[in-house]
Amino acid sequence: MNAATADATTAAVPEAIFQALADSTRLRCLALIVNHGELCVCELVHALELSQPKISRHLKLLREAGLVADRRERIWVHYRLSDTLPLWARRTLGDVVAAHAHDAPFAGDARRLAHMPDRPEGRCDS
Repeated sequence: MNAATADATTAAVPEAIFQALADSTRLRCLALIVNHGELCVCELVHALELSQPKISRHLKLLREAGLVADRRERIWVHYRLSDTLPLWARRTLGDVVAAHAHDAPFAGDARRLAHMPDRPEGRCDS
């Protein structure tokens, strides 16, 4: 089974989705992605105050679970919710993010992202 087939088969499996959501770093990344539509890895690194390798490792697991998709733009990788994410999972994520937007650590993550220096138009251009 190749990587694309593995991604397609796990994308809609509730167990894979909930397992991916069980980690606080992955949930924090998803909360920001849900609220902003698409974010660069460097934006997530800044907002969560974690290393790039750690963020990238968690994003890889989210991608493998079918929660996010990525796209490259020169040297930057941007993440968004996967187009194949089931509606029930989108609704669940939206409900969780909305219910906890003002709670720690989500509120702090959002605040740091909003105050990220050199973030013209919400993208990494430096």
